Parts: sequence; C-alpha cells; structure tokens
Amino acid sequence: MTAGKHDLYESLARKAEELGFCAFGVAPASAAPESGRRLREWLASGAHGDMLWMAETADRRASPAGLWPDVRSVIALGMSYAPSADPLALAARPDLGRISVYAQGGDYHDVVKKALKALARWLVEAAACELKVFVDTAPVMEKPLAAAAGLGWQGKHTNLVSRSDGSWLFLGAIYTTLELPEAAPKPHAVHCGTCRACLDACPTQAFPAPFRLDARRCISYLTIEHKGPIPEEFREAIGNRIYGCDDCLAVCPWNRFAATARRHQAFLPRAELAAPALADLLALDDAAFRQVFAGSPIKRIGRNRMVRNAAIAAGNSGKAELVPVLERLAADEDPVVAEASAWAVQRLRALTPGCAD
Repeated sequence: MTAGKHDLYESLARKAEELGFCAFGVAPASAAPESGRRLREWLASGAHGDMLWMAETADRRASPAGLWPDVRSVIALGMSYAPSADPLALAARPDLGRISVYAQGGDYHDVVKKALKALARWLVEAAACELKVFVDTAPVMEKPLAAAAGLGWQGKHTNLVSRSDGSWLFLGAIYTTLELPEAAPKPHAVHCGTCRACLDACPTQAFPAPFRLDARRCISYLTIEHKGPIPEEFREAIGNRIYGCDDCLAVCPWNRFAATARRHQAFLPRAELAAPALADLLALDDAAFRQVFAGSPIKRIGRNRMVRNAAIAAGNSGKAELVPVLERLAADEDPVVAEASAWAVQRLRALTPGCAD
C-alpha cells in the first residue's frame, strides 16, 4: 500500500469511528465471488418465500459490479446495537410481546444512512471519487462483503459474527470508484467450530443445515416480511414474539464478548418497545400504531401485521382475559387479523378450560 493510500485508509477509519461506527474494513469490489452462486441456489430452492424482490434483483445483488459497474472498492461498516439485558428474558412473560432487540430503539435505516452520508461527504472531499451508500434497502450482499472486509465471518445462522461485537451489528456499505483493494484486512476464518447452539435454539427449525436458512420457517420472516396468514404449524412456536426473533443470536457464545459500551446511543431501547403489553397492542388502530411506532423500523409493517402477530401471541399466552378483545378483532375488516384473532380465541379456550364459550 502506498503511503498516500495508507494515510487515507487510516483517516477514513478514524472518521468512521467518530461517526459512530465500531467496525470498519475495505474489500475490493470483486470480493466474495461465491456469494452470487449461493444466492441463486438459495432462490432456486424457494427459501426466500414471499420476498420476491430478492429474485427480481438477483443479478444486481450477486456482485457489487452487477449493481454499479464503476465500483472498485467496498467500504464495509458496522454500528453496534448490543443489548444490555438478556434478549430471551421475556419468554417467561406471556402477557408481554417480544420485539427483536434491533427494533427496540431508533430506526437503523435513518441512523446508519445519516452516518454513511456524512462519511461519504468526507471521503469525496479527501479524495475525489464517485460513490454510493447503502443500508439494507438496496440489492447489496452486506454480510459476505463485510466478511470479506474483515469485520467478521458468517456463522452457522448465516448472520455476521464479530469477535468484538458478536452479531449485534447493523451493516452499511459504501461503493466507491477508489482503488483500495490492498487496504483490505484478511477475512476472518469461520470460528464456529462444532458449536450448533444457534441451530438447535431455533423454535421453528429454520436451518435445514449449518449456514443455510429457510426464511419460510423463520419467525423474523413470518412476523415481519410475510403479509398473509401465518401457517398454523408455526404459531405455537412463535410464542410471544411479535416482531422478529433473537434466539439464534442470543445463544451464540461470541455474543458474550459484545460490549454495550460500543453500542450507538440511538439504539437504546425505548420503554414502550422493550416489553409491550399484548392487551395494548391488540387495541391499536392505525393512528395509534403510527404514534407508538413513529421513528421505529416496526412502522413499515403497518397496524394489521402487528395486530395479527399480537393475536397469535395472545393465543399462546394462556390469558383468558384477552378473549373479549380477540372476539372483537375476529370481526376486524382485515381478513388476516380476523382469522388470527379467531384462532387465538379457540386456542385460549383450549388452554384455559374455565374460559366460557
């Protein structure tokens, strides 16, 4: 690496840290060539479920050049949302809804993108170049690119694992015309060993094999991306999870090393999202939903999917006092909400024999 490029790399890393990123690395745009093949195999198996955009954008997603032919280097960045509390603690509170750790604070799309844009402006001033910034919504293979840039490795649960931050990282990427391939750190080896804690912890057996995820069985997919009725075979296993699932991450031994001191303050949990009462969620109308989840990534799923999820959690709760509100929701104008609520009423009556018909 020339002195100029080394100085730019070091300055870029410092600026990224100033902007709240705890993980930084650079990889050539040609990195992770096998990710495109794996993506197409995954799509061919149908494991993406209703996420049709994955197939529609496959050619652009398969490699950085497929999205932007002029890209030469990828700057991979991570921002920590490491939790202070045990993500599995609310499993013992069936009257409360469990929201995935990443969605309990500010919307990462807004927070990460703002920091990415600030870093991009700095880079353009420091070194004339063209660039594009991405966080989650574009057809970008963030995890394999982050692994190629040395941020960590993809674990058996398919998520990125970092020695210092575990799997609690929001990933962003900057594609640039700068030639910085020699600045890339060596990618990590896979340090999962014989451990299969993440695979065994999955409530719905969404991992047909290590390093393979069937989204159609994943609670995160079912509660967030899936728009229709949740298949009955998964409803009991969902328990009181109403938005996402942290089980495979929470049991990973590497997450013991994730320091909350590195967490971005924007992702501190909001009180109303850390342990919401199912009764309150079932009472939401559209206006109340927008008010409660303003500034949260949860707002994207809308009231109907949230109430659908809460109804299924209520059906698993054993709380007979939720039957009246569920009976009202069984007549909801949204047929998916109505069906989930009717199922929940039947299940509660089966679970609580004293519950009157």
